[in-house]
Amino acid sequence: MRKHYQVEILDDISAKVYIPNDLRAKSKLTKVAFGTHSLETTIEHHERNILIISKDIAIQLKYPDISVPMHLFIDNDTLLIGPLVGIFTSGFTPFPIRPIGERSLFFAKLLSVKKSVGALPFVFGEQHINWERGTINGLFYHLDGWKTFEVPFPNVIYDRLPNRKSERQTELKLVKERLQTDYMIPWYNPGFFNKIDVYERLQQNDDIAEYLPETHTFSSFSEIERMLSDYGHVFIKPINGSLGLGIHQILYDKVEDTYFCRYREQNGENKLIKYNSLESLMHHIFAGKNLNRMLVQQGIHLLRTNKRPIDFRIHTNKDDNGNWITSAIAAKVAGAGSVTTHVNNGGVIKTIAEVFPSTEERKEIEEKLTLAALKLSKRLEENMEGIIGEIGFDFGIDRKGNVWLFEANSKPGRSIFKNPQLKDFDFLTRKLSLAFSVYLTERAISSPEDIFK
Repeated sequence: MRKHYQVEILDDISAKVYIPNDLRAKSKLTKVAFGTHSLETTIEHHERNILIISKDIAIQLKYPDISVPMHLFIDNDTLLIGPLVGIFTSGFTPFPIRPIGERSLFFAKLLSVKKSVGALPFVFGEQHINWERGTINGLFYHLDGWKTFEVPFPNVIYDRLPNRKSERQTELKLVKERLQTDYMIPWYNPGFFNKIDVYERLQQNDDIAEYLPETHTFSSFSEIERMLSDYGHVFIKPINGSLGLGIHQILYDKVEDTYFCRYREQNGENKLIKYNSLESLMHHIFAGKNLNRMLVQQGIHLLRTNKRPIDFRIHTNKDDNGNWITSAIAAKVAGAGSVTTHVNNGGVIKTIAEVFPSTEERKEIEEKLTLAALKLSKRLEENMEGIIGEIGFDFGIDRKGNVWLFEANSKPGRSIFKNPQLKDFDFLTRKLSLAFSVYLTERAISSPEDIFK
């Protein structure tokens, strides 16, 4: 476990930094750095187990007066205090109490883990950057309120853009490119996964093929007919969809030679409609929709509880040593007549113990899901662009006990944490999403060629 030290700002102008005796460098330390700012100063050892910086140094480094224990990194003759973590997003408002609108509470909770991590995180957008000064007017959550401090560019940036639309904005793309290329700042969790892209990349790995249901971009009615014959039902989903929106389940009844479509209307009503042919179903349900933006996926006969299908949400995170670990696991039970288990479709979040009271069965389910999640996390990291630090998986388990991947999300939603019994998982996922910044900062110092390859 890495050590972090409490930071004390001394109310004098001695231009000095005092470091604990247990912190030893191979060469004499002559510089101190915070974020991308650094300056020459006198650095001395002292007996106390804290870092002390004089007020004039804090002002020059633009070190905010926030009491958070920090990690200390040594790079040749420089002492780096960090990590300073910039959380990049959009959707800011002029209201001081809710500066990021409805997501203000989420960000407040995310930033509140700073002391347990030993990092100093802040939220910012494109409009908060002072390019000429190399600083950012960052939003910090401190003492139960939002406060703005001007700080240097951060050591690492955590991408929390809210949707694909914001991600496509030219000015936001340019910010990302400039901070990564010109300032060599590691940027983690960039981009939203594209469902078919993920499937095609994972398909190339034999060791995880068993988890992948047959999935194709829409090509013809005859392919859907063939898949219905093979599996009994299929799902048609938007390639870039989220929150279960736009998902349709098509079922084929061999005895009556009829087709059914289950879906959710925009008003929230769940529908199940019968058709005599696949053509009439497709023409009625998907009239005016671009089927080239849809994918067709094998239906799975899922485990059920009280006659309702169950699937599972697993979060994985990279920790402060750069290792993948499972950080949350929950069951999602479908609402009555719902095509998905999403909460906004009437789904209910439960702990694994609530769904599987048997200790033996629960342990077996957890082990299977954990194994699948960790294997898939490593493969996604190898096959996708950018630095990935967290993933949310939606898995199903069929009646034979096989695990199936339905979806992988680079920016997983947090609706499962509305269940109060998942409070510890909620905290752990937030903590780890920032703890990974410690690892990235250290790697950017010791092995930048691995980070920026």
